[in-house]
Amino acid sequence: MKFVKKTKNTNTNGLTTNGKIKKVFVTYCTLIAVATFVSLSATTVFAADDPITVVNNLSDFIFGLIRAIGMILLGFGIVQIGLSLKSHDPSQRANGFLTLAGGVIITFAKEILSLITG
Repeated sequence: MKFVKKTKNTNTNGLTTNGKIKKVFVTYCTLIAVATFVSLSATTVFAADDPITVVNNLSDFIFGLIRAIGMILLGFGIVQIGLSLKSHDPSQRANGFLTLAGGVIITFAKEILSLITG
């Protein structure tokens, strides 16, 4: 029994473009690549006079990122606790409280380190 009839169609035509359109497209791509390279390579960098200021700025930036991650964990811990109270799941509740505690510690990591180091 034959359900599908196979036909041989070897005549496939691709899209045809003339030479002018290809030249315009290549010119456009080249201009975009050059503009991207120029804009990325011509950045102005202002150096600070004191190297300690640079290290402190980098430290503030990194601790800002860590604080953001801690806030995300705090929010996720609160959501986990709320869902565990709704579904009466003690293991999820424990995980929620652990995530909440970890989020608090990560959020206040800079203050904790400054208290430890004096």
